[in-house]
Amino acid sequence: MFRMIPLAPLVGVSIFAVSLQSASAIEATPALQPAVVYGDQAPPPPAPIRTASAERAMGGGFIEFLFSDGQSGRRPPPQAYNPRLPPMDPQQSMRQDYAEPARPAFDPRYEKQMVEYHGKEGTGTIVIDTPNKFLFLVQGDGKALRYGIGVGRPGFTWSGVKTISAKKEWPAWTPPPEMLARRPDLPRHMEGGPENPLGARAMYLGSSLYRIHGSNEPWTIGTNVSSGCIRMRNEDVIDLYGRVNVGAKVVVL
Repeated sequence: MFRMIPLAPLVGVSIFAVSLQSASAIEATPALQPAVVYGDQAPPPPAPIRTASAERAMGGGFIEFLFSDGQSGRRPPPQAYNPRLPPMDPQQSMRQDYAEPARPAFDPRYEKQMVEYHGKEGTGTIVIDTPNKFLFLVQGDGKALRYGIGVGRPGFTWSGVKTISAKKEWPAWTPPPEMLARRPDLPRHMEGGPENPLGARAMYLGSSLYRIHGSNEPWTIGTNVSSGCIRMRNEDVIDLYGRVNVGAKVVVL
């Protein structure tokens, strides 16, 4: 007499085995995604083909976890292209590579300060120490206010005694013919203002073309930079301008 064996458990086992085999086959076949290359980028290398035997060589499961990104067993995908971000302008990239260098900081030696002074000039005299880039306003009693200055480039320095013949606030600038001959690119006239190279104030020295004036380039104080004029920071020339009068004596060393 024969016993009938129920088929349901066997069918379940068979279906389970087929499911495992199908999962292995699916895992062994990587998803193919189109490679996208932007601009002049080199195409990415082809992704390695993962097979069931390769996974068994890695030990599967936990061992693969140790050699992967710790989550899925695969390397994380490259960052997706974001169409909302505009591509970088090549000229902008060049501007970043060739950015203008930072200006040097103002040297604290040239800050305005009260100092000892034992020269023979009387109170109210301006003494310009060209070699050391200092301007002294004699106060009397062995004291003087000292300011940092910029002076003439080599070949443009001078010495002598002058008087302040005129004072102007935010002066206009008309380059003299001698300067235009050297620099034909300069403007023929420039009204006073923050961009004017004469700065906030100017004190004219006698009948010469030389002036004590401000500057919109404070980093040049303490250097040989001008065509013979005495250059000061704007805040310093404003301070000096309020302390001296037309007719004041100026001694240039």
